[in-house]
Amino acid sequence: MTQGLAFLLASLFLFGPTSGTVVPIISGSTTVPWEASEASSWAEGGAVSQPFSNFTGSVNDRGICQCSVSMPDTTFPVVRVERLEFTAHVLSQKFEMELSKVKEYVQLISVYEKKLLNLTVRVEIMEKDSISYTELDFELIKLEVREMEKLIIQLKQSFVGSTEIVNQLEVEIRNMTLLVAKLETLDKNNVLVIRREILALKQKLKECEASKSEHSPLLPPPPAPGNCSHGGVVNISRPSVVQLNWRGFSYKYGAWGRAYSPEHPNETLYWVAALETDGRKLEYYRLYNTFDHLLLYTQNRQSRITYGQGSGTTVYKNNMYVNWYNTGNIARINLTTNVVAVTQYLPNAVYNNRFSYANVAWQDIDFSVDERGLWVIYATEANTGNIVISLLNDTSLEVLNTWVTKQYKSSVSSTFMVCGVLYATRTLNTRAEEIFYYYDTNTGKEGNMAIFMPKMQETVQSINYHPFDQKLYVYNDGYLINYDLVFKQKPK
Repeated sequence: MTQGLAFLLASLFLFGPTSGTVVPIISGSTTVPWEASEASSWAEGGAVSQPFSNFTGSVNDRGICQCSVSMPDTTFPVVRVERLEFTAHVLSQKFEMELSKVKEYVQLISVYEKKLLNLTVRVEIMEKDSISYTELDFELIKLEVREMEKLIIQLKQSFVGSTEIVNQLEVEIRNMTLLVAKLETLDKNNVLVIRREILALKQKLKECEASKSEHSPLLPPPPAPGNCSHGGVVNISRPSVVQLNWRGFSYKYGAWGRAYSPEHPNETLYWVAALETDGRKLEYYRLYNTFDHLLLYTQNRQSRITYGQGSGTTVYKNNMYVNWYNTGNIARINLTTNVVAVTQYLPNAVYNNRFSYANVAWQDIDFSVDERGLWVIYATEANTGNIVISLLNDTSLEVLNTWVTKQYKSSVSSTFMVCGVLYATRTLNTRAEEIFYYYDTNTGKEGNMAIFMPKMQETVQSINYHPFDQKLYVYNDGYLINYDLVFKQKPK
């Protein structure tokens, strides 16, 4: 009875007070009265909207209503909350670990970005020209080795006395050929080492050639660097191929050399100024602090100017001197700041291909450096296209003195100055030039000479002389090559 009463109270609480006919409601074994009207409405209309909805009920065939109520679980889920807190802690630790890794990766990426900067330009050039600088380096090395092979054959034929040294050199050169071939296929990072070995072999060849006959007189010792106590140029060495210019095969026009300053004569700054493919416009140049950097195309400083014209560029006292684009003006560019410090009109000089060198366009105005200072070689209408030589003030670019020659400029392939003497070259064939003419500004004398000058490619674009190492730096169809000069010894 107690259970029935409790259910009745629950029913009253759920459904409110009743009136009218009482209908019994069964809960377990207890019968509780309820109104028939409520029972009818439930039976006829189904579920009735009440304050609580978590119950179900039905009326059987005897009109008895049966229902069940599901009470909500009000217990607080402590275990779930603890588990959630633990999971959040673990995730926080993992996040901190991943964040520290990201910071390390950022530092590594910064380091590798700096390392990749030096490779960017080379990759761009290889993409444009479809060439590999490693392959080019090995091609140049093989070219030099072939030249040495030819020289050793000539040496064997003309050598007087014991041939043991010559035979030993021949074996070393043959071993060098095999080593280059092996390295080319296995390890392409030893170009610098191979070049040093080639230089050592070349030195041995020079020594052997100098002493090939016991009766042959030795070559005169070279004059002291920067010294003019000699009788002028009497011979020239075979060319030494340094490398292809950094911009590739397509850039056949330009100039290069070793920077010279009387205050710092042993400075090792090298410069390369490759013209655009039109052979006229000079826009970019590079500076290398050492010869090794030049060989490996590394640690360079590239700058842009707008614009120089032609291949007549030179460098003197940390300044680059150029013919300014589309004008008869000459300009001095400070290499430290890459700023045009001075521009000056060159009096009466023709320009824009009026009297350029033979086979080389846009070189009406050609700069040169020697022991005396900065020179410019050009032509004028008044001198009917013959060569004019002027000594310049290297700061203001004002003309200090001028000499007029009888040599037609457009019949000359290039020129250079040594100790105040102009030397001019002409083309003999695709493999040789000849130093055929000189003009001495010290005496005013001019004349002809005949010094055979072999070359690696067909066209010589420019020649620059360096007074300290007494070499000629020649830009030869995109290749950077140099020569040693031999001077006449003055009688004591």
